[in-house]
Amino acid sequence: MSFGTTSTISSLNGCVSSLQNSIRLLDSSISILDSGVHDFPRIKKVLQCTRHFELISEPTLYAAQTALADEIGPEVEHLLRRVEQHLAKMERREKVLIARSELQEGRLQQKPSLSSSSSSSATLRRRSGFGGGNFQKAEKLRMLKGKKERVAHTLERLSLQASHKERQLRMTMNYGASL
Repeated sequence: MSFGTTSTISSLNGCVSSLQNSIRLLDSSISILDSGVHDFPRIKKVLQCTRHFELISEPTLYAAQTALADEIGPEVEHLLRRVEQHLAKMERREKVLIARSELQEGRLQQKPSLSSSSSSSATLRRRSGFGGGNFQKAEKLRMLKGKKERVAHTLERLSLQASHKERQLRMTMNYGASL
């Protein structure tokens, strides 16, 4: 029995060593797989496909645009009115300043001519012996010229206001058409 048992033991030893090699190889494979899949939840999250854009139907888009226009439209109109009022105020102020400037320029130009014309007309009256008829006509002419200038300024101001109103109307119509 020793011979048969020795060969059986020897063949069993070979099986045991082969089985131990297989177990070591299996342990090594498990550790390699474990190191490869232990980060799997994070990799799954990283590789997960995220949709950044969604397609929506055209009626839904129009409904959203309408809701947005209804929400911000009154505020935009309010701001536009405030801007227009401010612009009108600034235009009026500019016109007043221009009119004042022109009035001052006219006064400056008339002062030397008035003093020279009044002195020359007084000299003329003394030399010719005529009364104040020509002087009154000159004064009336000067007043009429001043009135003519004021009317021209008023006409220019009114035409500017009319063009401003037309521009406002066009803006309002364009804004209404864009909605």
